Amino acid sequence: MQDLEEGVARFQRDVFPAKTELFTRLATAHQPATLFISCSDARVVPELITQSEPGELFVIRTAGNLVPAYAPGSADGVAAGIEYAVAVLGVSDIVVCGHSGCGAMTAVADGLDPAALPAVAGWLRHADASRARVTTTETGTGEVAALVRQNVLTQLANLATHPSVAHALAGKTVTLHGWIYDIGTGTVAELDATGRPSALAV
Repeated sequence: MQDLEEGVARFQRDVFPAKTELFTRLATAHQPATLFISCSDARVVPELITQSEPGELFVIRTAGNLVPAYAPGSADGVAAGIEYAVAVLGVSDIVVCGHSGCGAMTAVADGLDPAALPAVAGWLRHADASRARVTTTETGTGEVAALVRQNVLTQLANLATHPSVAHALAGKTVTLHGWIYDIGTGTVAELDATGRPSALAV
């Protein structure tokens, strides 16, 4: 906790004064352009990776960057966040970002004992379709890496089942993107529809 408290002190002393104008504007305005869905992994920091300022990203973080398919009538924090970002904030882009060495995808690949971590096992069932998409050819290049890629594509497909997203896609007011972040190299690749990665265009 001491590290966190010292960090707050540095923020108040050094960072906030240098960005006073930004924070004054943000105090009464919330207009992010992008919904960024990433893993809960502490090594993945969307604002750092994209060098975004406060207020630019609406971030949802879940274990394995999983997005459950829309289920009418269910109370789901992920679905609520997506609906708010699209229908209220009007984001124009949605990024689902997977990453190298994902613990959730490693657990899916290796098989997780439901008795040991029942809540985690239940959540990871949302990756069953991702595992089914991994082909024999892909497993030869590393099952977890292949699963990370296919999982991003699966979650993009799940996103499209949410009514707010489906409506925005039909109206061409939102664009979906699948990214893979490599922790060891800092590179970010964008996936095509087949899961093939290519360097992010800048």
